[in-house]
Amino acid sequence: MQYVYIVVIGLHVMAGVFWAGTTITLARDPEIKAERFIQPQLGSAGVVFLTGALLWYFFHGAYFGSMEMVLALGILAAFAAAGVLSAVVHKTSRQLAGADAATETALRAKMAGGERVAAWLLVLTVLCMATARMI
Repeated sequence: MQYVYIVVIGLHVMAGVFWAGTTITLARDPEIKAERFIQPQLGSAGVVFLTGALLWYFFHGAYFGSMEMVLALGILAAFAAAGVLSAVVHKTSRQLAGADAATETALRAKMAGGERVAAWLLVLTVLCMATARMI
């Protein structure tokens, strides 16, 4: 059974690092083509949520103490980050096709803004995960 835990934790961490890493990187520079990364970002978010649900089931179950409250705050922030990426970045990236240069610049700035909001939410998520055991 320990192998299952190792695999699920590994998938959770790797998908989370990819998701947070690309989000933070794309938030820093609007010239990077965020539309090329949005599908993998949302895919890794899905893997994070599925493996996170399994980890919650394995290690926390029905108990809801102070540690679980901090983790729940991180989960809410992660869901909000995925929502921002989906609503702002993914929606805006669809409008890029056929846009002129001025419109494209404005759309890329809007996508970078969405990535920035999502990046801060993911930083909050990581802080919650890091501090949950200390509480």
